[in-house]
Amino acid sequence: MPRSRNKVASHRRRRKLLKLAKGYWGNQGNVLTSAKNAIEKGLTHAYRDRRLKKRVFRSLWITRINAAARSNGTTYSRLIDALNKKGVDINRKVLASLAVENPSAFAEVVKFSNN
Repeated sequence: MPRSRNKVASHRRRRKLLKLAKGYWGNQGNVLTSAKNAIEKGLTHAYRDRRLKKRVFRSLWITRINAAARSNGTTYSRLIDALNKKGVDINRKVLASLAVENPSAFAEVVKFSNN
């Protein structure tokens, strides 16, 4: 019985891996074994950093809110606590964009929370 090698599928599999490694530095972009390792590491970093991105942005929003709150005579923690006690359900992303793009509206939010 002749040997079966399944050339079409294995060629497509290798081509798919090399396509994912396109643009990688050195041999990682065109040698299959190096490309496999580089792709695996790259996909691992991508998975991890999709979650890390959320933490980084929340930290950025908090920093922006704190800076704007301090310029309005309060702090981040006092502002968030006052808003929670008033029952205002506004998230940090929106508060941060208000602080950057519309400082007068942010000042109104601070004034409302202090009353």
